[in-house]
Amino acid sequence: QVQLVESGGGLVQPGGSLRLSCAASGRIFSINAMGWYRQAPGKERELVAAITSGGSTNYADSVKGRFTISRDNAKNTVYLQMNSLKPEDTAVYYCNADIRSTYWISNPRNYWGQGTQVTVSS
Repeated sequence: QVQLVESGGGLVQPGGSLRLSCAASGRIFSINAMGWYRQAPGKERELVAAITSGGSTNYADSVKGRFTISRDNAKNTVYLQMNSLKPEDTAVYYCNADIRSTYWISNPRNYWGQGTQVTVSS
């Protein structure tokens, strides 16, 4: 089976930085797109940033210039470097990935991590 495990959340002051990590483990043949979503209380889950297996990225307008997504394909890990954090970045951050578990299954399956809390407050 496949698991996504996030780490790196916490409490940070406005203007501070955090780095989130998400490691995929289990039966993995290949990983296509990976991404980070977030959900604040009372709001819908939204895409923060995504990265393809080839390294192409896209970001929500609200985080452009402040957040950077990257991945280490050898470690099946995706990262989110968050700088210049604002109180409105407070949310539970979820890792997401499209993963093929075996070579004979051509369509990837979508997986979610359990989420990690990020709180930006003075």
